[in-house]
Amino acid sequence: MRKIIIFGNSGSGKSTLARKLSASGEFGHLDLDSLAWETGSTPTRKRLADSEKEIRRLISSTRSWVIEGCYSDLLDLVISQATEIIFMNLPVEACISNARTRPWEPHKYSSKQAQDKNLAMLIDWIAKYEERDDTFSFASHQALFNNFSGKKRMLTSNEQTSEITFNN
Repeated sequence: MRKIIIFGNSGSGKSTLARKLSASGEFGHLDLDSLAWETGSTPTRKRLADSEKEIRRLISSTRSWVIEGCYSDLLDLVISQATEIIFMNLPVEACISNARTRPWEPHKYSSKQAQDKNLAMLIDWIAKYEERDDTFSFASHQALFNNFSGKKRMLTSNEQTSEITFNN
């Protein structure tokens, strides 16, 4: 039974790694982007308690899970139940490159064109990762990593994801 949390900057490869793990059928997969925001045209975070209910629903319904996202506040709610964490700590330039080549994410955008319309904003967001001091920042992710006492890995390139297997 594995319970994995994957976190890091936008564009670091969190979703790609989580999909790889969940494709085995062994893991329930939760992308925190899918539950962190209210629906509507103006980006507004859901209340923490509402997001927590949705997270707890997944973790209570599956023995093994992978949760991924950049939301330290949400990850803090369940990190004590994780058996391992993976910090996708790629250089900002690599995250920007990944964002530029990201395939369409239909669960987030109505079209590839709508997604690409937000690319400049996303690149600016990624570039400020180390400067911010919010729940999405390098500092908050480093604190999650440092404070976790279980199995943990820090990946600094997407190539290292090949080291992550289903039974290790």
